[in-house]
Amino acid sequence: MKTRLSLLTLAAAALLACAPAGAAQQAAPAVKPAPAAATPESRQINALADEYYESLARFEPVWATENGDSRFNDQLGLSISPKVRQQQFARYRSYLKRLSSIPRDKLGQRDQTSYDILKFELDTALRLAAFPEHLIPIDQMVSMPVILANYASGQGAQPLSTPREYRAYLNRLAQLVTHIDQSIVNMREGIKRGVVQPREPMQSALPQFRQLVAAKAEDSIFYTPITNLPASFTAAEKRSLTTAYRKTIANKLNPALRRLSTFLEKDYLPKTRTSAGWNALPNGAAWYAARVAGMTTTNLTPEQIHEIGVKEVARIQGEYGVVGPKMGYTGPAAGLPRWVSEQPKYKPFTSDQQVIDVYRELDAKVRTKLPALFTLMPKSPLDLRLEPELSRATASDHYTPPAVDGSRPGVFWSVVNDPKQYGSTGMVTLYLHEGQPGHHFHIALVQELGLPNFRKFGGNNAFTEGWALYAETLGKEMGLFEKPEDYFGHLNDEMLRAARLVVDTGLHAKGWSRAKAIQYFQDTLGYSEPEARAQIERYMVWPGQALGYKIGSLKIMELRKRAESALGEKFSLPKFHEIVLGEGTLPLAVLEAKVDRWIAASR
Repeated sequence: MKTRLSLLTLAAAALLACAPAGAAQQAAPAVKPAPAAATPESRQINALADEYYESLARFEPVWATENGDSRFNDQLGLSISPKVRQQQFARYRSYLKRLSSIPRDKLGQRDQTSYDILKFELDTALRLAAFPEHLIPIDQMVSMPVILANYASGQGAQPLSTPREYRAYLNRLAQLVTHIDQSIVNMREGIKRGVVQPREPMQSALPQFRQLVAAKAEDSIFYTPITNLPASFTAAEKRSLTTAYRKTIANKLNPALRRLSTFLEKDYLPKTRTSAGWNALPNGAAWYAARVAGMTTTNLTPEQIHEIGVKEVARIQGEYGVVGPKMGYTGPAAGLPRWVSEQPKYKPFTSDQQVIDVYRELDAKVRTKLPALFTLMPKSPLDLRLEPELSRATASDHYTPPAVDGSRPGVFWSVVNDPKQYGSTGMVTLYLHEGQPGHHFHIALVQELGLPNFRKFGGNNAFTEGWALYAETLGKEMGLFEKPEDYFGHLNDEMLRAARLVVDTGLHAKGWSRAKAIQYFQDTLGYSEPEARAQIERYMVWPGQALGYKIGSLKIMELRKRAESALGEKFSLPKFHEIVLGEGTLPLAVLEAKVDRWIAASR
């Protein structure tokens, strides 16, 4: 399942568009730079890495918030501004030049890894600098107004429990006005240059932006913090905050949201394109190839990825043929997902509480299994929560990382809109992916390894989602797939990731229409037309993002098999997991080199 973290990591790792600039005004836990290094070369690489991270966090303060760095929680930034973008990319060129002057062979192993990651990130950013992603700052999946609306509950990455935190969020709301107006300017320029979103996703997006416009301040979703003022606040604090929120929303934010909604409906939507793929945009094929390289951290071409997807789909359908009869299904293997979706017994819930209770029972069971598979585990706790009603309609199941200061645990958020329609077959694999040993083991652990800040708070999609998808497969070794319906759920989620390889490359490199991609999802995954449409429209506006899951997982599985074959009885699965997780998030080529070194040393 897509996580909010991966959503924003995509924007930041690709260094495209979501927010820069300005020193944080709130007092927040200091983010310690990398420890002093022993040699001049090590001091150079660590100083450069720290400077790079500070630049990125100021450029993308919402990304920093999502990844546990709360120092910039009062800043929104304006990275969609052409001028700010140019300034940031100039910094990256300077950093890359400085990096090339550091002799890599004189660095220790840890610093060599930092060198390789930093080079990958800078190369990726500068490759993408040529493409005008800032001209399409809004879609149905992510936009700055919706991100801040989802923060209004105070239960997400931006906390709302003290007067200072309330003022920080209010500052972001005030800055959102400028961000909205810059978005409109950018989209007008995009219309002139033929760089616009496809029509159907923007039709889906329009209701979101209409709903953000309130008749009066008190009706706005952004006023929610005031309706939830903590009892511990003084009367004076409550009065001051209430007045400030009301004025900002009524006089500034609500008019800006109305401008945006009207612009999208009257001016932008009629100019959107009828094509589905990125290759329809100016220089779109090269643009897509750059995104594919960044999202997969590989040199695989779209055509190669498409073929991998086709083969994986066929393999998983073979597994359907085995598990289907165990569930009472006797039809063609490809029809199993649809049949399961129609069985009432796999939708047993009548309340939200029943859903979260099952996840908590599963959590307790998994905790007893983990020590046999892992010796390296995060200290930060994992909490399981239901998505608040406020953001339920626009959210999907996701994980949010712990705060670096320990004030917030990692959280697996379960989204239950209608418990009677909540399927039980995918719950085991979803927990393994979003909870532990999936995202929590990777992301929480990254904060505890003493890594340079750009590695502690950064990352890439292929490793992050690849690890979480690989973690799903460990359910078999934990004995969690003994019920055929649970194993089907695992296969069905794996099928989704394989089918994504086919449709993403189909849409953006092979000329597939939206209708063809929707039909493929219906046929392959048994989705209803609305379910398939929502998924395909996601891939239409996020080209390449969905590729990292399967490509990353396949690489980790490949490396595990290589190590098992090479080491035989010397192979240790807990040690392999330690090797994979022990230095944080790595580009796949860097991970492969690390595993190969371990194999050679272990022999």
